[in-house]
Amino acid sequence: MDEALRYRSLSYWHDSVPDDLSPRPPLPGNASFDVAIIGGGLTGLWTAYYLGERDPSLRIAVLEKEIAGFGASGRNGGWCSALFPASSTALERAHGHEAAVAQRLAMIATVDEVGRVASSESIDCDFLKGGTVSFARSSVQLAAAQAEVASATAFGTDELRMSGPGAAHGSLASVIDPACARLHPAKLVRGLARVLESRGVRIFERTEVTSWSAGRVWTSRGTVSAGAVILATEGYTATLPQVKRRVLPLYSLMIATEPLSDAVWDSIGIEHGQTFADYRHLIVYGQRTADNRFAFGGRGARYHWGSAVRGSYDRVPRVFDHLKRALDDLFPQAAHARVTHRWGGPLGVPRDWHAGVQFDVSSGIGSAGGYVGDGLSTTNLAGRTLADLVTGTASDLTSLPWVGHRSPDWEPEPLRFVGSNLGLLATGIADSEERLTGRPSIAARLTSRLTGH
Repeated sequence: MDEALRYRSLSYWHDSVPDDLSPRPPLPGNASFDVAIIGGGLTGLWTAYYLGERDPSLRIAVLEKEIAGFGASGRNGGWCSALFPASSTALERAHGHEAAVAQRLAMIATVDEVGRVASSESIDCDFLKGGTVSFARSSVQLAAAQAEVASATAFGTDELRMSGPGAAHGSLASVIDPACARLHPAKLVRGLARVLESRGVRIFERTEVTSWSAGRVWTSRGTVSAGAVILATEGYTATLPQVKRRVLPLYSLMIATEPLSDAVWDSIGIEHGQTFADYRHLIVYGQRTADNRFAFGGRGARYHWGSAVRGSYDRVPRVFDHLKRALDDLFPQAAHARVTHRWGGPLGVPRDWHAGVQFDVSSGIGSAGGYVGDGLSTTNLAGRTLADLVTGTASDLTSLPWVGHRSPDWEPEPLRFVGSNLGLLATGIADSEERLTGRPSIAARLTSRLTGH
């Protein structure tokens, strides 16, 4: 298969991006740069973007095994949200109230920052800030929704509000979070890569990194010398022997439907720019795309032994069937809609579900990641923070509680395999338990601290 066609088949987003996905030239041989960034996803590209703003004289190289936006950065749900994988309550326990508030405010501001850059750089990525609608469809979910609003009020950082019942989706109430924008992730990541190239950043694709140390990166195409080395590989971190147990690659899968008419969307009640979810434990998430499709995803795919990451794991018919049933249950008006695209990919889960940014001044090695699926906006905050850390710029960002946070490594096998898949099973059991009993799940309560809540 032609390389561009192979990459276009990765997801609906790749299939619909107005871009030639043919790989850029690889690293031509040994080279020297000021900063070498491992990974051509949003963490790496945002870091390069803000480094260029801090110091335009920097010589920056991005080293990518496939193409820019190959992984989760180009395949995600298109939520540019203020969500952080560890809840504000968990951050408060670990770092104190003021730090938790600062992290939340930084995330809220990041949503607008992504929109600002997209606009100023003429990156047409369908960015539209319409907020997130989360449906409470049972008495247990309603209690969870009320608790979320109360928590936001206690931290004083949000404008969450409750709305009434919705006949179109069978909800008892909904929570509206204005701090979220819908966008087309592949258009964002590919557009950002083009902007970087126009500013002199070198993006070497089809260049696999095999190892790195202070001041040096070894690749399949040559060795790069650099004063700073940044690891930005997220879910693919587990494929690198040096950091194999730092994150667990958890698969999230998605479907996209054919476009629906405006009349159908009016009956559903989801507006352009809105994203949506509900309060079940086995997470689902969706958006109304700019061309009137449902893009809908969720968890449910199992973890694979040894943190294996393979293209065949991107597609699991059982999970795709589950997603279509869940979508039809939420919006019966869409039951007739044909599914046109099915895809998935790994996201990075740290052991404590707490994303982190690190930079060691003495070695010049830095990293960011562990977004647990909340990376579309968090990568931007990571890029700005790493740019400050690398250039020695003191700022409010460098004092946020996730800076310097290092999650513990995951357990070796078979503990990792057993524990992660039992956790996945528990979320499904929790939803069934609440449907049967009408009470908050005991299974969910037992696992909540393991998921950053």
